[in-house]
Formats: sequence, structure tokens, C-alpha cells
Amino acid sequence: MRLTITHSTQYLYDQPVSYVLQRLRLTPVDGPTQRVLNWSIQLEGAKVETGYADQYGNRVELTSVEGSAYTIRIVASGEVKTIDTSGVFGQHQGFCPLWLFLRETPQTKAGKLVREINSGLAEDDGLARMHALMNAIHKQVAYVPGATDSETTAEQALEAGRGVCQDHAHIMISAARLLGNPARYVSGYLMMEGVAEQVATHAWAEVHLPGLGWIGFDAANNICPDERYVRIASGLSYRDAAPVSGLRIGSANEDLHVAVTVEPTVSQQQSQS
Repeated sequence: MRLTITHSTQYLYDQPVSYVLQRLRLTPVDGPTQRVLNWSIQLEGAKVETGYADQYGNRVELTSVEGSAYTIRIVASGEVKTIDTSGVFGQHQGFCPLWLFLRETPQTKAGKLVREINSGLAEDDGLARMHALMNAIHKQVAYVPGATDSETTAEQALEAGRGVCQDHAHIMISAARLLGNPARYVSGYLMMEGVAEQVATHAWAEVHLPGLGWIGFDAANNICPDERYVRIASGLSYRDAAPVSGLRIGSANEDLHVAVTVEPTVSQQQSQS
């Protein structure tokens, strides 16, 4: 499937900001599940200082703004051809050893509630157990936009019984690591059926299983990623794969606006009509 994506992030300030440094993880890369046909990042009110691949293989741009800016606008857009692999990403590659993905983070630290989820899994087979885990998380944590924030932990989301895709991913990662499986957080995009405009980017978990490698599990939707998914970045938890992160110096109040559209490429739509 060929998908066209536009992701706009706009920061509005009530007074000039003296300094802003932002880290952008907004560029998809080629891999087993996708091929990037074209992609660009346009900036208003900021400039790219440098770009690099981080330890997880994510493409990163560092941007800055100095002076009297009231508005910073970032627009990432392009076209990606996706491949349905039934959630299988494949064997581990890159600089980070697999054991690193067993490491806890503040957002994925396992507690009583994560242990209780694992204790209820009856399946012995590794793949079947991960599917059962995904299903259990989906049932226990309702998808409620705005119910949590970027600092919410897996335990807190389980206790509340509600959250967003970030929380579902953190719970899946926490539980899988507790069972001895390396797991990682993936940020990206998801084309929803019949809805082009999204409220935000998407997130899911990947678990490494012997013989199969990395396999994606989207507990928010209770499915393994298919051709509707586009990967952007991955890491131990949200902080390693956040689309935009950084720091700001000054006392200005910030108003954030995000708009995401994911839809089939026009030529593909016409050929199917």
C-alpha cells in the first residue's frame, strides 16, 4: 500500500522566546515493512543545526531558534510504500545489543498490576503468550484520548483502566520484559479506516521472540501492525522515540497544535475506484 502522510506541529508563544532546541524524530527509514518513496521536513521559525542516526537507528534532526520568534511550525510529509508482514519486523540489527531492551525505564517499570496480567496468561508458546498479553491489555485499559500524559507509567495506566496508545505500548513492553523478552517502543503513523485526519501520531510495542525476531503488537487496537502502519522511530520507551522533544528558555506560555493526515496515495485511490 502507498500512503501519503502530512504531520504538522505548531508552537505558538504569547511572547518572544529567547532560545529553543528541539530534537525531531519525524523521518521514516527503509526497512522490512516499508520503503520511503519521498519525504521532507519544512520549518518555519527554526533551522536545522545537524542531523544524525541515533543509537536505535532513528533519523534525528536537531533544530534551534533564537531571537524574537512567536511561532515555530514543523511540517513532515511524504509518501511511503508499506508491506504487510503480519507484524513481523525480523531479526535484530543495529548497534544496541538485545539485552539492552530488557532494561526498565521509569515509564515501563513493572509493578503489582503488570505482574498480575502476566500471571493470568496460560499459554506456554511464546508467540501465543504475547497475543494473549496484547488481548488482556486491550481489555483492561480503555482507549480514552487525554486520559494520560507523556509521563504516565504502565502501572498508572493499568490502575486507571484507561489511556492512549502510548500507555498500551508501555504496558506491553513492561509485561514482556518481565517474562524475559526484549521489547521496544515504536512510534509512527496508522491509517484509520475512513478517517484521514488523526488527532496524533500512533505507537505500539515490538517484542523479540527466538526464531522470529521482532514482532509488533498494537494493544490499543488489539492487532499486529499491517500495511496501514508506518514506522518512524523506536527505543526503550516513549522518550527515546518521541516525534518532537527538546527544551525552551524563557517565560513565554506555549500553545501546541498538532495535525496528522494519513491516507492512500491519490493514484492508488483512483486505480481502485
